[in-house]
Amino acid sequence: MVSQVPPNAMFPSKYSLLGFLAITAQLAIAQDCRNVPGSSGYPSDAQWQALGEAVSGRLVRAAPSGQYCRQTNCTDAEWASANWRNEVPGAMSMVNFEQDYDSNPPSLCGRTTPEQCGQGDVPQYAILAETVEDIQAGVNFAREHNLRLSVKASGHDLLGRSTAKNSLLIHTHKLQSIAFTDDFHVGGANLGSAVTVGSGVGLSTMYNASKEANKIFVGGAAATVVAAGGYAQGGGHSALSPLFGLAADNVLEFNVVTADGAIRRVNEAENQDLFWAMTGGGPGSWGVIANATFRTYPTFEATRYTVLVAANDSTTVGAICEAQAKHTFELDSMKAGIYFGAAYIGSNFSTYTVSFDAYFPNVTSEQAMAALAPTFKDIHDVGGAVFSNTTTTASINELLALNDDEAGSFALLGSRLVPESLYRESPEAIGAAYKRLLDAGTYLIATTVLAGGKVAENAEIDNSVNPGWRTAKAHTFVINPIPDQGTVEEIHAAENMFKTTQLPILESISGPSPAAYSNEADPFEDDWQTVFYGNHYPRLSAIKTRYDPTDLFIVRTGVGSERWDSDGLCKV
Repeated sequence: MVSQVPPNAMFPSKYSLLGFLAITAQLAIAQDCRNVPGSSGYPSDAQWQALGEAVSGRLVRAAPSGQYCRQTNCTDAEWASANWRNEVPGAMSMVNFEQDYDSNPPSLCGRTTPEQCGQGDVPQYAILAETVEDIQAGVNFAREHNLRLSVKASGHDLLGRSTAKNSLLIHTHKLQSIAFTDDFHVGGANLGSAVTVGSGVGLSTMYNASKEANKIFVGGAAATVVAAGGYAQGGGHSALSPLFGLAADNVLEFNVVTADGAIRRVNEAENQDLFWAMTGGGPGSWGVIANATFRTYPTFEATRYTVLVAANDSTTVGAICEAQAKHTFELDSMKAGIYFGAAYIGSNFSTYTVSFDAYFPNVTSEQAMAALAPTFKDIHDVGGAVFSNTTTTASINELLALNDDEAGSFALLGSRLVPESLYRESPEAIGAAYKRLLDAGTYLIATTVLAGGKVAENAEIDNSVNPGWRTAKAHTFVINPIPDQGTVEEIHAAENMFKTTQLPILESISGPSPAAYSNEADPFEDDWQTVFYGNHYPRLSAIKTRYDPTDLFIVRTGVGSERWDSDGLCKV
């Protein structure tokens, strides 16, 4: 309880007045910060116990993955498995987001850190939610006790938004419902074929279930990404985006628990402003999703064409990338989705591998190979040596369903959307940027050529998807390793590599209005309001204030987070 000074209190001296002002300032600061262990307003053991009883015993202490791994003697395979991390409340796919590098001393817990683990940026407690009521109990408890709240679907979050220091975590992994219908109605209108999934259902599970139903939906190339979580809220690109658009373009409804603890149906007929915000306005800012409904389509056969190319120097890699960019538009009529990337595999950046992974809907292997023949002729002519060439034709569900995702690394991303106009007018700039990035020591560069087509056509849809997607052709990102046992100075240098070294290079191909895909981006982006949300940010901020006036839902680079410190614990 915060004590209050009686309104008629007298101040016999200037020193008493100064004391009163100091107390008042402290109270103001306290009200502007979340309660943490040691705060007078932090819940007592009895109050935590009561919360545990309210959620039927599903309240647990959250442990960093390093500590949990030691307790359970996890294997190397488990440590690197996103499926394993999905099950552990405090585990993130990227382990650096579990660490608090900036406390004094740093609070760390990796697999190779000393036996004594710190809690780092891992929540104190987690609710393993199985019902909407569990979610509501957690939201209400966090609001009533002024706690930092965090939400994890699977932990496959590349900006560290699924964890927060000194927070109460709501983990939705156990919300595994899947229901198909041919007639989904919103506001009296029949929107047709759809699937409603709980906010713990991973993409691989959805692909397998939709195959049985002879349906397909817009989903990414990952196993543990949760469609009804941050994926669609951030936009959600897919190998099927040239054919069907982004995931956010295909959401029909959310059922979400908002900051007041209410469960709201959110669609184009009910809570329309919140629906607009949640279809592209970023994850973690609006509430805890119980389930979401996505448009589905009849499934179909497709061909996946995977090629690996060796190159001896960055100049050759640049020429290969230019060749790929030059031929990109030849595949537009086929609605192909392309994943393209380059990485060094030799010491001293002496050997490189370029990967080319394309998905062709309703196309045979022979047709896919014929379509790509001009591209690979040019790649051969500039010195690229193909050493692996595979085609697979099957249902699109089978091609996209993965068994697991690689995880357990220490890394950060940075990215930019690349305009279609640049691909048309300056394909040589794409190759030059790849070469410069590799010469600057970039470990891995990846480009998803998944825009254009239906993504561009869907500009007419009124949602909050970053407008940069509608004029882009591709999304290019870099991955920078973080030293898991580095000094604080080394950690910060790695965290800043995108900003100091790679961003100036990417700016040469990002156009005059820089934009990025907010789910695969630099968590330390300076102008994230504009780069991640474009001209939508003022409207998003106003909707945020309406539904969450106290900023209960705050995540790094999320709407409203500029009002809070980097830990989301105190207002700035």
